[in-house]
Amino acid sequence: MNIREKFLQIAHFELKNEVFIGSWYQWYWHDTLVNWVNQGASPEILSDEHRAEYFGFERIEHIDVKSGMICLGKSFGPPYVPCYIPLFEREIISEDERIRIVINEGGVKCKEYKDQPERMPQWLEYPVKDKKSWNEIKKRLNPHEPLRFPAWWEDKVRCWKGRDYVLGLFVGSFFGMVREYIGIENMCTMYYDNPSLMIEIAEWMEYFEMEIIKKVTEEVEIDYVYYWEDMAYKTGSLISPQIFKKFMMPYYKRINTYLRSKGIDIILVDSPGFTEELIPLWLESGINGHYPLEVTANMNAVDLRKKYGKNLILIGNIDKRALSQDKKAIKREVLEKVPFLISKGGYFPCLDHFCPPDVSYENYTFYLEFLRSINPKD
Repeated sequence: MNIREKFLQIAHFELKNEVFIGSWYQWYWHDTLVNWVNQGASPEILSDEHRAEYFGFERIEHIDVKSGMICLGKSFGPPYVPCYIPLFEREIISEDERIRIVINEGGVKCKEYKDQPERMPQWLEYPVKDKKSWNEIKKRLNPHEPLRFPAWWEDKVRCWKGRDYVLGLFVGSFFGMVREYIGIENMCTMYYDNPSLMIEIAEWMEYFEMEIIKKVTEEVEIDYVYYWEDMAYKTGSLISPQIFKKFMMPYYKRINTYLRSKGIDIILVDSPGFTEELIPLWLESGINGHYPLEVTANMNAVDLRKKYGKNLILIGNIDKRALSQDKKAIKREVLEKVPFLISKGGYFPCLDHFCPPDVSYENYTFYLEFLRSINPKD
């Protein structure tokens, strides 16, 4: 059985009691990887592809079409900007010894901390405020822009035929990316103050993604797809079910119906935070997988499996904080979840978000070794 077959069988609940550690859904802060190199790891872990091979992860790739968020900073972390082509030209508004005010490549006015480069910027003003400013943004969201697709596209399509590894595609965002145009507070009030504009934006995002999806799926056999939303915080959803049903569900449904017509039935959504009130809405929309299931937001994959059975593919939920403790804590965290979850199928173990810098290289490699040793049949 090759990697692709194993992935598909686990995701379809056909293969159980197997630990599959995929390369695509392992996340790290850059400082974590730098620390590990200083602790004896090979510098090759600083490269996504080489890191996957170094740690022995199962090969999962995604097609690099520029339809999602683009990382402009150092690898493995922000800053991210929307999928504009062209990007905004970066402009410095003012600066002193500590602070720099800029218009960044995403068109957002923000405050950067020169004396703390690792600190997240403070966002001050977003480019979309009304219909006129939205129309300007739409010019940067042309799905037929050739630069959206990787170079040597025809050759890559040829290479993807007959592969034995997993291949996925990003298929949209009706909250996460829209928030990057408008700002979270402005967005939440615009649902009420300017609903016609929010519907217009959602319709354009559906068109934008569908045009890209159609081109890809006509030429490439895809194994899974994923949405990126980040639409919850520690204690609940950032929007109400009513807002979800009006401004997101119809567009999800149309995209997901098309995907299933192409034989793609592994449809995931990435959203940290406490998402339990969103899960039924995603399921109704045609999404059937969810990650990263943050423990600090009281997400529990064992409870979700008991509640949703085979209706929901689960990825993540291993508490990253346990890896900052000792080997006993790591064993306890893994054993409390992984044996049960893999015995049911439809589960892929990984940390519940970015691996933090206080996790040692020794603890991380121990975690991987112990995870691979799990066998519920013993």
